[in-house]
Amino acid sequence: MTFLAACGSGTTDIDGSSTVFPISEAMVEDWGDSIGGSARLVIGISGTGGGFKKFCAGETDINDASRPIKPSEVQKCADEGVEFIELPVAIDGLTVGVNPDNDFVGCVTIEELHAMWQPEAEGAINRWSQIREGWPDEKLRLYGPGVDSGSFDYFTETVNGEAQASRGDFTSSERDNVLVQGIAGDRGSLGYFGYSYFAENQDKLRMVGVDSGNGCVFPTDETISDGTYSPLSRPLFIYVSKESWSQQSVKDFISYYVSYERASLLKDLGFVPFPELVHDLVLDRFQRGLTGTIFGGENPQSGTVYEILSANR
Repeated sequence: MTFLAACGSGTTDIDGSSTVFPISEAMVEDWGDSIGGSARLVIGISGTGGGFKKFCAGETDINDASRPIKPSEVQKCADEGVEFIELPVAIDGLTVGVNPDNDFVGCVTIEELHAMWQPEAEGAINRWSQIREGWPDEKLRLYGPGVDSGSFDYFTETVNGEAQASRGDFTSSERDNVLVQGIAGDRGSLGYFGYSYFAENQDKLRMVGVDSGNGCVFPTDETISDGTYSPLSRPLFIYVSKESWSQQSVKDFISYYVSYERASLLKDLGFVPFPELVHDLVLDRFQRGLTGTIFGGENPQSGTVYEILSANR
């Protein structure tokens, strides 16, 4: 998928996460309108991991990512001589959804999600009655992001204790709209995707709350922002190559992208903006061209994004 903003002699290539794609797409369009058209940007979707493969090979300028860069990807970029600037851009909550005709699932525990999605469940757990006593003896069909997706990495690490550890017999796609369509047409289905996609498709799906031990919590702007929708809240990122950072057009675009002035646009898209102080720290980090990961290839579990950014100025 591509999106072009205006015309010009140079091309800035953006790829990666399907979750972050709507943000980058909207920023490209908004920025293009604001400058009257003097740059050309091309956006693709190949999943966070697929995007990093291209990014670390020097094929793209910016990678959208729904998780921090992994140590193996850091090494790949280093091997290829690609320096990068890591920028948190918004907060998202992985949302569990079911078919609207499902009238028995209101909330699931992390343990129940684990029972559904663990590798050992493949070929063995395929009926709702196997998950909780009292649920009907109906077929359970699962939908989720593909293995190159940062959402897949984050969900499997959070629910199953290890990134990429998952049963394989589920319907997967790097495109969230495919998952939405699948769940919407399948009464026995359950799947997960970014909060913004649920907000965009809430007429086709029904949200399920998640209980991590402190009662059932539904993802909302407030619960995602304050961390009570835990452990499925997560920061979203863009990664900018240092070589591309040297281009004034890229500096101008990314400075526009990460400014707190775009907070209302993020909200309109169904994402949760960071507080203004965080946006200011992100902008400062970009303008100074600070390279490398400060999230260590892991989503932050201790300390807020603000605290991590402040400690690494």
